[in-house]
Amino acid sequence: MTLDEARAAQKKEPKKIFMDVYTNWCGPCKLLDKNTFQNPDVSRYISEHFYAVKFNAEGTEEITFYNQKFTNPNYDPNRNGRNATHQFTQFLGVRGYPTMVFFSEDGDPIMPLVGYYKPKQIELYLKMIKQGDYQVFSKPEDFENYKNKFVPRFRG
Repeated sequence: MTLDEARAAQKKEPKKIFMDVYTNWCGPCKLLDKNTFQNPDVSRYISEHFYAVKFNAEGTEEITFYNQKFTNPNYDPNRNGRNATHQFTQFLGVRGYPTMVFFSEDGDPIMPLVGYYKPKQIELYLKMIKQGDYQVFSKPEDFENYKNKFVPRFRG
């Protein structure tokens, strides 16, 4: 599902969006896909509670967001490995891969999550965002307390 498709789906059935921002050359991105996103608990939870979007941070997809078009005008189709960074990747402030970005039911960015996470590690963030618990944190200690009390249920 593309971001534009997910945002259109939100109008019919409001759900948050989970976007996996990856590149083709990124080793940790491939591990995240293989070990975390293919985990039955993770994939089930994401598909039930989010619109899942995969976005190539160096790809050519055209995205319309906040009435602005984002493309990758410097993309070189003959280049192997790293390529030009997509304008939407820059707009989101993504600086490393993999990055997962959560969007609200209204399509507004909530927060990025950078790096490789195992199923039990990502579970905390999936549930915190889905349930809206992140909205009550007013200081870093609030998140630390939440994290320390969290009991993971996912396998793997």
